[in-house]
Amino acid sequence: MTTYNPQSRKAEEFIHHGEILASIEAAKVEHAPQVYQALIEKAGACKGLSHREALVLLHASQPWVREAVFQKAKEIKERFYGKRIVLFAPLYLSNYCINGCVYCPYHAKNKVIERKKLTLDEVRAEAVALMDLGHKRLALEMGEDPVQNTMEYLLDCIQAIYDIRHKNGVIRRVNVNIAATTVENYRKLHEAGIGTYILFQETYHKENYEALHPTGPKSDYAYHTQAMDRAMAGGIDDVGCGVLFGLKDYDYELAGLLMHAEHLEAVYHVGPHTLSVPRICPAQDVSVSDFANALSDDLFEYIVALLRISVPYAGIIVSTRESQESRERALEVGVSQISGGSKTTVGGYAHPEAANESAQFDISDQRSLDEIVHWLLAREHIPSFCTACYRQGRTGDRFMQLVKSGKIGNICGSNALMTLKEYLEDYASQPTRTLGMAVIDKELQAMNGSPLAQTLKKNLKEIEGGRRDLRF
Repeated sequence: MTTYNPQSRKAEEFIHHGEILASIEAAKVEHAPQVYQALIEKAGACKGLSHREALVLLHASQPWVREAVFQKAKEIKERFYGKRIVLFAPLYLSNYCINGCVYCPYHAKNKVIERKKLTLDEVRAEAVALMDLGHKRLALEMGEDPVQNTMEYLLDCIQAIYDIRHKNGVIRRVNVNIAATTVENYRKLHEAGIGTYILFQETYHKENYEALHPTGPKSDYAYHTQAMDRAMAGGIDDVGCGVLFGLKDYDYELAGLLMHAEHLEAVYHVGPHTLSVPRICPAQDVSVSDFANALSDDLFEYIVALLRISVPYAGIIVSTRESQESRERALEVGVSQISGGSKTTVGGYAHPEAANESAQFDISDQRSLDEIVHWLLAREHIPSFCTACYRQGRTGDRFMQLVKSGKIGNICGSNALMTLKEYLEDYASQPTRTLGMAVIDKELQAMNGSPLAQTLKKNLKEIEGGRRDLRF
């Protein structure tokens, strides 16, 4: 019989089934108003909430509780991230895969999907196409196949991308979202200079996990769940967790995701750098109707808010799986990173006219990156292409110390404005450029002529004159 232990390295002890069930049952009990109020006030101190505390708020039936959580999430997001929204794009290298995941069209038994693996020249073409859009930060994706998708292939792709200099374009941060692997391979990724290692748990419910992953290496629940521990052992100190909502009961998955964050904090004193919250969505050979636990928009928004107040320092990511309306709502209650102008097809950026037979999932928000930037600006967000912390060595515990102390705000705000200025100079349409310049001027005025504002103003002028990659 296992016991719950967030400091354990064993999956079934730090993601403890009995603890989750007990937490859910305790949360479903109607509590006095002062209990909910106390939890919201605790969240307001920006120290986070435990999985048990978050579940109590999740199951609260009083409408005022949800509204209070939304308001607190907005306040916390503003405190840690200000108006900034970091932009990135996924780059799919290969859809060859030997796993049997029933919710993913890459599964090995799918004989309809067009299988493709990019050559290094094609990888470069994809990266250049993304640079021409204005992207500086990529997330590399590929299926699990020990023959087609080797670590050496991935490392070659990373190096090829980092080596490209194209006009004013350069990819400054490569994140990696690949299958669980060994400490040795994580060490190689760390030495290759990746940013964040991202791996979605998909579902934390072990029995459900094994049913959804009947074949292939991914079927090993413990090996998959313990991947972040091996990544940390390999020197990667920025890791990103995620769950695919809709595969199992939402309260179970929320508890599991928060317990994973608690485990990383307890063992490494560094919680997840990012949390991703994709929902099951249509794709080739996958129907949402097969999954009875799919989330409503209202519940999805509330879960995002609960994550923001529970893990206040983590970046929260919402992809183009979500519609424009859904992303607008999520941005207001805690999301700090979004993809823009995304393609989930292997080779889809250099050849956007290509059919989507190789896409991993359908894209709901199909706007261009320029349209996304304009939309963010119009809603008083600051689009950011910043990668400064990663390149200045502010990662892992060093980054978290700055975030938790609240000292990161001035640095990030100024860096965001400089990368926005780069985008406006090099890639933006005229309407977006006009709107963006007005936003930058407004932000400068709000800084009231401080020494930082003077330096920032000077840097912005240098960017206008042709300099790039200035950062604090």
